Amino acid sequence: MTDIITEQVGGRSERANRLSADDWAAAALEQISSHGVASVAVEPLARTLGVTKGSFYWHFPSRDALLQAALDRWEAYERDNIFSKLETVGDPKQRLGQLINLVAHDDKSHVIYKQLLKAMDHPLVQPVIGRVSRRRLEWVRDSFAAAGFTPDDARHRARLLYSAYVGFQQLNLQTPQDRPPQEEYEAYVAHLMDTLIHPPTNTP
Repeated sequence: MTDIITEQVGGRSERANRLSADDWAAAALEQISSHGVASVAVEPLARTLGVTKGSFYWHFPSRDALLQAALDRWEAYERDNIFSKLETVGDPKQRLGQLINLVAHDDKSHVIYKQLLKAMDHPLVQPVIGRVSRRRLEWVRDSFAAAGFTPDDARHRARLLYSAYVGFQQLNLQTPQDRPPQEEYEAYVAHLMDTLIHPPTNTP
């Protein structure tokens, strides 16, 4: 899978001449991943990239413009490298299962999402989180409907599934020391699939 952050050019000696706006956005997204939205600043990123601030102002008029580009990169990654690829899976239940497996093991995307949750009051972050959340809910709802669930059931299951994801990320923020061991985490993911995607058939 294409990495959400790093598609960087090669050696530092060439970078000053070839640095693009996307390189800056990738570096800003890496900074968000490591230290949060508030830590994104031009001078430290310029040092990291091995260029002067002039390179930044060639591509962006302000720090907010850079932050917006980083957020756009994260949003586009999810749209183009997760949901678009899953559309090729014909069976809707398999598609949902692959989504859960993919999201459950995409650690870098988790880290960025958690950092963005911490900055939900930022005027640039909130609209992006809103769009992403609506897109996720609509996609999951439509997949449940395609799998044969009633419209109401599909909507409820989509909300339950997304609530489980958001709640798990919030729980990790609040009690990082209590993150379950890998075997238990995999069992949790499997249980989530069985509960929402493959409910047991009622028997008399």
